[in-house]
Amino acid sequence: MTKADLIDEVARIAELTRKDGEVIVETIFDSVVRSLRVGDKIEIRGFGSFRTRQRKPRVGRNPKTGQRVEVPAKTIPFFKPSKELKDSVNNAPDFPPADVAGSAPPPGTAPPVL
Repeated sequence: MTKADLIDEVARIAELTRKDGEVIVETIFDSVVRSLRVGDKIEIRGFGSFRTRQRKPRVGRNPKTGQRVEVPAKTIPFFKPSKELKDSVNNAPDFPPADVAGSAPPPGTAPPVL
Protein backbone atom coordinates (compact mmCIF):
# COMPACT_ATOMS: atom_id res chain seq x y z
CA MET A 1 0.00 0.00 0.00
CA THR A 2 1.34 3.41 -0.91
CA LYS A 3 0.70 6.72 0.81
CA ALA A 4 -1.72 7.63 -2.01
CA ASP A 5 -3.60 4.35 -1.46
CA LEU A 6 -3.83 5.11 2.26
CA ILE A 7 -5.19 8.59 1.53
CA ASP A 8 -7.80 7.13 -0.82
CA GLU A 9 -8.80 4.51 1.76
CA VAL A 10 -9.18 7.08 4.55
CA ALA A 11 -11.27 9.31 2.29
CA ARG A 12 -13.46 6.38 1.21
CA ILE A 13 -14.07 4.96 4.69
CA ALA A 14 -14.70 8.35 6.31
CA GLU A 15 -16.76 9.51 3.32
CA LEU A 16 -14.57 12.57 2.84
CA THR A 17 -13.02 14.22 -0.16
CA ARG A 18 -9.59 13.00 -1.21
CA LYS A 19 -8.17 16.37 -0.14
CA ASP A 20 -9.58 15.93 3.38
CA GLY A 21 -8.19 12.39 3.51
CA GLU A 22 -4.80 13.75 2.48
CA VAL A 23 -4.90 16.37 5.26
CA ILE A 24 -5.68 13.66 7.83
CA VAL A 25 -2.90 11.31 6.70
CA GLU A 26 -0.34 14.13 6.39
CA THR A 27 -1.26 15.43 9.85
CA ILE A 28 -0.74 12.01 11.42
CA PHE A 29 2.61 11.48 9.67
CA ASP A 30 3.80 15.00 10.53
CA SER A 31 2.83 14.48 14.19
CA VAL A 32 4.78 11.21 14.37
CA VAL A 33 7.86 12.79 12.77
CA ARG A 34 7.72 15.85 15.04
CA SER A 35 7.45 13.67 18.13
CA LEU A 36 10.37 11.47 17.06
CA ARG A 37 12.53 14.53 16.33
CA VAL A 38 12.21 15.73 19.93
CA GLY A 39 12.80 12.23 21.31
CA ASP A 40 9.25 11.34 22.31
CA LYS A 41 7.93 7.79 22.07
CA ILE A 42 4.67 7.24 20.20
CA GLU A 43 2.51 4.33 21.33
CA ILE A 44 -0.59 3.32 19.38
CA ARG A 45 -2.34 0.56 21.32
CA GLY A 46 -3.08 -2.49 19.20
CA PHE A 47 -0.71 -1.29 16.45
CA GLY A 48 2.77 -0.65 17.85
CA SER A 49 5.21 1.94 19.05
CA PHE A 50 7.67 4.29 17.41
CA ARG A 51 10.81 5.57 19.08
CA THR A 52 14.34 6.53 18.21
CA ARG A 53 17.51 4.56 18.79
CA GLN A 54 21.11 5.72 18.87
CA ARG A 55 23.61 4.01 16.58
CA LYS A 56 27.22 4.18 17.70
CA PRO A 57 29.95 5.42 15.38
CA ARG A 58 31.67 2.64 13.48
CA VAL A 59 34.16 1.91 10.77
CA GLY A 60 32.62 0.80 7.49
CA ARG A 61 33.96 0.02 4.04
CA ASN A 62 33.27 1.63 0.71
CA PRO A 63 31.89 -1.32 -1.31
CA LYS A 64 33.37 0.03 -4.54
CA THR A 65 36.94 0.68 -3.39
CA GLY A 66 37.16 -1.35 -0.17
CA GLN A 67 38.51 1.78 1.58
CA ARG A 68 37.74 2.17 5.31
CA VAL A 69 35.19 4.90 6.06
CA GLU A 70 34.28 6.42 9.42
CA VAL A 71 30.49 6.24 9.86
CA PRO A 72 29.34 8.80 12.46
CA ALA A 73 26.87 8.13 15.28
CA LYS A 74 23.27 8.76 14.30
CA THR A 75 19.71 8.58 15.55
CA ILE A 76 17.36 6.26 13.68
CA PRO A 77 13.59 5.76 13.90
CA PHE A 78 12.50 2.34 15.17
CA PHE A 79 9.07 0.66 15.02
CA LYS A 80 8.05 -2.19 17.30
CA PRO A 81 4.75 -3.87 16.33
CA SER A 82 2.28 -4.75 19.08
CA LYS A 83 1.41 -8.33 19.94
CA GLU A 84 -2.06 -7.75 18.48
CA LEU A 85 -0.60 -6.60 15.15
CA LYS A 86 1.78 -9.55 14.98
CA ASP A 87 -1.03 -11.99 15.80
CA SER A 88 -3.31 -10.36 13.25
CA VAL A 89 -0.70 -10.64 10.50
CA ASN A 90 0.23 -14.22 11.37
CA ASN A 91 -3.37 -15.42 11.68
CA ALA A 92 -4.78 -13.94 8.48
CA PRO A 93 -6.15 -17.01 6.64
CA ASP A 94 -7.81 -14.88 3.94
CA PHE A 95 -4.53 -13.63 2.50
CA PRO A 96 -1.78 -15.85 1.06
CA PRO A 97 1.76 -15.23 2.33
CA ALA A 98 3.57 -12.59 0.30
CA ASP A 99 5.97 -14.03 -2.29
CA VAL A 100 6.54 -17.44 -0.70
CA ALA A 101 8.87 -19.37 -3.00
CA GLY A 102 7.92 -17.14 -5.91
CA SER A 103 4.19 -17.83 -5.58
CA ALA A 104 1.80 -15.25 -6.91
CA PRO A 105 -1.77 -14.56 -5.81
CA PRO A 106 -4.39 -16.47 -7.78
CA PRO A 107 -5.45 -14.78 -11.03
CA GLY A 108 -8.37 -12.41 -10.69
CA THR A 109 -7.78 -11.64 -7.01
CA ALA A 110 -7.03 -8.15 -5.78
CA PRO A 111 -4.48 -7.38 -3.07
CA PRO A 112 -5.91 -6.84 0.41
CA VAL A 113 -7.19 -3.37 1.23
CA LEU A 114 -6.38 -2.25 4.75
